[in-house]
Order: sequence, then structure tokens, then C-alpha cells
Amino acid sequence: MNKDDKLQLTKERLLEATFQLMEEMEDPLQVTSREIAARAGTKPSMINYCFGSREDLIYSVFMKEYLGFMNEKKIQDLIDSDIAPIDLLKEIHFLVASCLIKNYKFTKAITGYILFKRDLGKESFSFRYVMEHFGGRKTEEECKLIAYELSTMMQLIIYRKDDIKKDFGIDLDDPVQLRRYVDMRIDLLLQG
Repeated sequence: MNKDDKLQLTKERLLEATFQLMEEMEDPLQVTSREIAARAGTKPSMINYCFGSREDLIYSVFMKEYLGFMNEKKIQDLIDSDIAPIDLLKEIHFLVASCLIKNYKFTKAITGYILFKRDLGKESFSFRYVMEHFGGRKTEEECKLIAYELSTMMQLIIYRKDDIKKDFGIDLDDPVQLRRYVDMRIDLLLQG
């Protein structure tokens, strides 16, 4: 096995070990680099070598799961449909929010990374549909900011879902209330 194959195998083992530990732990923020490395059968330094940091590794695990979710037939059928961009955004964001709630351990673990470290230069999934919705009435920069706010605010609201329920009476674990919240946020950001 050559060096590149060994490195790829190590990355895969680290991803799998992280996923397993995240699923097993009550609080995913307690998953340590040492535990991940031990489960993967490698040195803790390989986490930084392969991913940059423990947080980057956890984010990579989430993105692997998220990309699998985004490739599901239901999502592709929505993307391929001819519904209005605002309605597509509502449907997709509802499904993504549902995924974040279903995988709440990962949501808790990656929210800081998403909010403070994610590369803002990477195009958001929502950007294309925000642009289509406005049809030239907003600049590209304005549409990028709206798409960014859609995703980051959703991440933060889901992260604080227990506080949202306690303080505002909105139970985001309830699909009906989650749908209403998602529709409200998109309507607020995409009006005008």
C-alpha cells in the first residue's frame, strides 16, 4: 500500500471512529482527540495532520452525513421540480432543519465551527435559489448575505432549540412548529 492509500485509509478510520463516538456519547463535545485516535488505531496527531483539528474532523463527519442526506431522492426531486425558488427554499430548509434536529448531537458539536470558522467564500446551497427568487432586484452580494443568514440563523436556532421552546414557546421538535418557523424566516428574508 502506498503512502496516499495509507493516508486515505487513516482518514476513513478517523471519520468512522468519530461518527461512532459521537453516536455513543451523551455530550458530543466530550469526544476527545485521544478517544478518536484510539478507536481509529492511530496517533492523535493524525487528526491534525489529516483534518487540521478535531473540530474540522467532526465537521467533516457531519458533512459526509449531510451530503448523503442531500443526495436522497426526495431532495433531488425537489431540486428538479419547477416550484418557485422561495417554495423550494422553504422545503429544503425544512428538511435540513429536520436533519439538524434528528442529528442534534452533531448539530451541537459543529455549530461553533459553522458560525465562526466555516469558509464564507464557499457558495451556499441556498444562494442560487435566493438569486432566482430576486431575479436581479438584489445584487449578488446581497443574495450571498441573505443565503448566509438563512443557513447560519437556522444553525443557531436549532442549536438553541431548548431555549427557544422555554423562552418563546416554539417547539422545534414538533414538525408543524418547525415548518411554521422555517417559512416565517424565509418570508422575512426574501420579501422585497
